[in-house]
Amino acid sequence: MRLKYLIPAILIFCVYSCKHEAKKVPPVIYKGLYSFGPEVKSFKDCETGREFWAADSSATLELQYSQMNFEKPYEPVYVELEGNKVKATKADGLDPQYDSILVVKKVDKITKAIPQDMCN
Repeated sequence: MRLKYLIPAILIFCVYSCKHEAKKVPPVIYKGLYSFGPEVKSFKDCETGREFWAADSSATLELQYSQMNFEKPYEPVYVELEGNKVKATKADGLDPQYDSILVVKKVDKITKAIPQDMCN
């Protein structure tokens, strides 16, 4: 009798798991300028010039930025990040200039030296 209920439950679990695995998107590498301060966490993509709100799910981007000991907030730094873009919604409460959010998964590089040939 238990087998009668166990097999459909396993099948439902497998189908549900497969759907969730298919939705996972691998991180993309982004190169650009990151600025951080009390009211702004922004990333400007060097390739497209678009600006995104930066959400630091890696918990290292903001830490590494603050360890650079800037005298003023919002000083840009060059970064190479792994992450994904997601569409911003009104519920996110962001400034309208940010229509998307860059969810940072990993920081590959962060430096005060901004390459002139990449980010003007």
